[in-house]
Amino acid sequence: MSQSPVTEDNAATRPRTSSPWIPAALSLVVPGLGQLVVLKERDLGLKLLIAWLVIALGPTLVMTPLRLSGTQVNRAAVTLADTVALSAIGIGLLIAAYAAVMAYRSASPEAQEAVAEAATAKAPEAALSFQDVHVSFATEFSTVEAVKGVSFDVMPGEVVAVVGESGSGKSVTSAAAMGLVPKNGTVTGRIHLNGVEVTAMDAGQLRRLRGSEVSMVFQEPMTALNPVLRVSDQLKEAMEVHGVAFGKDALAKGVELLELVGIPDPARRISEYPHQFSGGQRQRIVIAMAIACNPSMIIADEPTTALDVTVQADILDLLRRLKEEINTAIMLITHNMGVVADMADRVVVMFQGQVVESGTAEEILLSPKHPYTRRLLEAMPKLHQKTVLDGPAVETAAPPEPVTPSDASATAETAIEARDLALAYKHRGKGIRVVEGVNFSVPRGEILGLVGESGSGKSTIAKAVLGLLEVDHGELLIRGRNLPALSRKERKAVRKDIGVVFQDPAASLDPRFPIGDIIAEPMVVHKVGSPKDRKERAAELLDAVKLPRSVTNRYPHELSGGQRQRISIARALSLSPSILIADEPTSALDVSVQARVLEMFIELQEQFEFACLFVTHDLAVVDQLANQIMVLEKGRVVEQGEKHQILREPRRDYTKRLLAAAPVPHPQEQRERREARHQLLAAQGLI
Repeated sequence: MSQSPVTEDNAATRPRTSSPWIPAALSLVVPGLGQLVVLKERDLGLKLLIAWLVIALGPTLVMTPLRLSGTQVNRAAVTLADTVALSAIGIGLLIAAYAAVMAYRSASPEAQEAVAEAATAKAPEAALSFQDVHVSFATEFSTVEAVKGVSFDVMPGEVVAVVGESGSGKSVTSAAAMGLVPKNGTVTGRIHLNGVEVTAMDAGQLRRLRGSEVSMVFQEPMTALNPVLRVSDQLKEAMEVHGVAFGKDALAKGVELLELVGIPDPARRISEYPHQFSGGQRQRIVIAMAIACNPSMIIADEPTTALDVTVQADILDLLRRLKEEINTAIMLITHNMGVVADMADRVVVMFQGQVVESGTAEEILLSPKHPYTRRLLEAMPKLHQKTVLDGPAVETAAPPEPVTPSDASATAETAIEARDLALAYKHRGKGIRVVEGVNFSVPRGEILGLVGESGSGKSTIAKAVLGLLEVDHGELLIRGRNLPALSRKERKAVRKDIGVVFQDPAASLDPRFPIGDIIAEPMVVHKVGSPKDRKERAAELLDAVKLPRSVTNRYPHELSGGQRQRISIARALSLSPSILIADEPTSALDVSVQARVLEMFIELQEQFEFACLFVTHDLAVVDQLANQIMVLEKGRVVEQGEKHQILREPRRDYTKRLLAAAPVPHPQEQRERREARHQLLAAQGLI
């Protein structure tokens, strides 16, 4: 019998043979996907049991629809699928046996204790982690590497203090953690926030991260807050952007936050503007905004530098309470070693973009190993006072014998004298007295330290001596001449004999003038000397403040902060004044720079013998410089006298509170001082 030829029509009607690899691949994909699902759901035994069932039944489930539908299936595919199923059953039996053994072992008490110990021993995930981080900036002429291979962790509920001088890379490191490095900056290495890599995020992801997962508390609250928006709007904005609360709910939560950070009458004051709050209250508002979305990480960049010691102590207490209550991790950037001793669990010391030393606060502050760390600690001004503020105790150090006012008056003329002085600010035609009943005298060659909280009247008195504020009542004598009674021409002549050093040299120096012109400017205003004489005088003053004469033609932005403050002091001394007003001249400087400026200030005071009003909130600086101290509270003198008496044997409660709030760079001693301060406040009925 002959076979019929195969035609195209017969070929079209003949059933096609399935590829054996398609169902085989499916038989492996299905159990694979099933395993991915179940591995996230149960403990070890249940995971293995479900995985066995999925692997064993997967091939059969894939092949069954094909068989039932009558589809022509290649026999090789069926064989392969069944082989996979049988193999999976065999493997599954082994897995089931293993699971049974593990379940039996885990049921024993010893195994449960071992599991508990292993869970306890497991290291928690870092809230913030830096791993070999480098940050460089492309400039016009070269690339500047600001951070060089920084690595450290901040754990949940931990405070890590990052210390170092300006330019050491502290703030750049914190900016990299929030994705705030400028466009000309390049970040390499790895930064993880709660296990998520920050350096791999785009702009949108970083915006969602900021505020919700990590927040920052900046140094100057007035620049961090919007002056034209009410506090309520700024608090609500943070919550609404991140979807935490909206409308009335956000407002109610804002009131709760202000109450949490210690703002009095929060329901009323939340509708006020930032300028209606004090400096310490503004910083509290910034902290309230930082914790509005319950972040796991707070970066605090010099949060207390511009604050008084009492306000600083309150802010540190607040941060400590937040850390304990909501387990927030805090990265604290500061140059105040007293704050480090008060707050930090661990310390990271940075120098020229590198970590030179790290360890616990006790290790770094009490047993520093790196020379740079030792220099930082040695540069800290020391406050020599009794260890117990409200009773007799042994002094921590013997203070130098100060020059008393009576001795100084016997050998020198009185440069500044106030008699029943009252000062007022005019507002809509009405005078509001801010200083009243102040009496003091400063002989030539002496320094009077004015201390007190913000709003106590320190800077107001300094303004009056400078002739920038009218005297409302009493007398203010400058070298025996009553300033309010002088004519305009006579006042200008008096001002010629007064120099002034402001707090922020970057703001007080004209950025368009070279250094030589800045120093000579007072001589130009008062028409003293020829251009040649002014140039020579500027060079002499540069020598006096220990700066090279080569900076004469440079501009302020080309100098460091400490160098700019030296220029400010040189300018103040250009007319050889007999009186110098120094308004917080070292508060914005690093401790090592501050130490050098204070040493230079003492030398200049001995050389030029000027009388000085030194306004500051740093009691350790006053202890180093002043002969006399006047303590002010709400525009009135609380206590005044010799430095030894005020700092070692204070009589007034307010003075005791100021001294109790001053931190010291010794962790154990600072803990004792903090407890003593709380006891003192409780005894005075303030807490």
